[in-house]
Amino acid sequence: MRLIARYAKELEKVFEIVTVWDKEIQKEQVPKEDPRIATLTRTHPAAIWFERKMHDDFGIVIEDAFDNRPLVHQERFPKALHPLRKSFRETTLEFDDYRPYKYEVIGGDGVFEVAVGPIHAGIIEPGHFQFSQAGEEMLHQEVRHFYKYRAIEKMLEGKTLFEAKAIIERISGNESIAYQIAWRDIVLQAAQCELPQSNRQYHALLLELERTIHHLTDLGFIPNDAGFSAALAFASRLSEEARCELKKITGHRFGFAAIDFESHKLDKEALTVYLDGLEEAITFFETWITDIPSLWDRFDTTGILKMKKAVKYDTVGIMARASGLSLDRRDDPFYRAHGFELQSEKSADVAARFKVRIAEVKNALLMMRNFAVPGCESVTLGMVQDGEYFSFTESSIGELFMSIELKEGLITRFFVRDPSFVNWQALHLMMPGNIIADFPLINKSCDLSYAGNDL
Repeated sequence: MRLIARYAKELEKVFEIVTVWDKEIQKEQVPKEDPRIATLTRTHPAAIWFERKMHDDFGIVIEDAFDNRPLVHQERFPKALHPLRKSFRETTLEFDDYRPYKYEVIGGDGVFEVAVGPIHAGIIEPGHFQFSQAGEEMLHQEVRHFYKYRAIEKMLEGKTLFEAKAIIERISGNESIAYQIAWRDIVLQAAQCELPQSNRQYHALLLELERTIHHLTDLGFIPNDAGFSAALAFASRLSEEARCELKKITGHRFGFAAIDFESHKLDKEALTVYLDGLEEAITFFETWITDIPSLWDRFDTTGILKMKKAVKYDTVGIMARASGLSLDRRDDPFYRAHGFELQSEKSADVAARFKVRIAEVKNALLMMRNFAVPGCESVTLGMVQDGEYFSFTESSIGELFMSIELKEGLITRFFVRDPSFVNWQALHLMMPGNIIADFPLINKSCDLSYAGNDL
């Protein structure tokens, strides 16, 4: 089975551990006094971040884990505090003494360490990358994030679903529409309502437009990190025009507040004109880039993530599909009826991830034409029922999982697993056999979210 998520929630007398697989959801309860659970990392290495986070959040001990270091708690975070416990009410923290974080390193003659981050020259969120090097060759890399522990899970406790929306849709800017659709599906479940076809089409159009924006940005940055800046200039213009189109439709460049249950009108004719122009531009771009052999010398065989490793680390999204996996939450009758075709490659390198993005943009153009309707209607929701609800959305990065538990109409537990949370853990597998100058290229070919990863 594929591991999707593992997290804890506090009940009255016990902690409940929820493990989400692709075929089932398992639950186990452990006492609050000396809570312990067995690790899953022997068969699913990517479980380690989920388990380390559970320890930081709740104080649950993970038995037989290969890594017991703090994950979201930085070097001076109070060691005895577990902020997702119901008893945690502090509004300020008194920092502990500094505790050095011990990075994984490879020893040996001539081996040295290179630290990159957490502050970067580019305009990105903080993230640290620790390399073990033998000359220019990368032997090992460790990823460390969680420098902006925003306490979103705690922040949403006690809010209604609608009070929580403005926070949820801002968790990760590149995936705002995807987060809103995950939230929407939970509202529909809790209110026991069906969404009209026109509304599903309108929302799906916005999701594909968001995907296109993100992919266009990456299609510029990947060649740029191989030394071809002209591609970045061209693709950045396309990405900016797409974001302006999103603003025309929704009123916001990132589509905040775009997914709701109100009626909306869509200027289908104006959208068609825009899509025609983008289709012409992306066709030119693909032909242009394909005809530059020096770029493909950098793309081909760089940053390989073999299918076996992609499966072992439970990867999702473009990282998985570029390694030959047929994994996409849009692969259902609704999307298929509107032109969806799953895109994948087998070479599992930077070239494959670039090609999958090109193919997904072209497929998104087709789907957006088919999703375009004159508008959607207002939906009257029923009374929101208490319960535990789950939803999945295929964001521009990959499968997004969200869980919300309601009691007396208020959120008692919010959990979301951004696709980046699992994919970041597989990044180090792509580094050996490449030189450190290829790291930005490999990293950008995956283009994972820092913010979505760090709640």
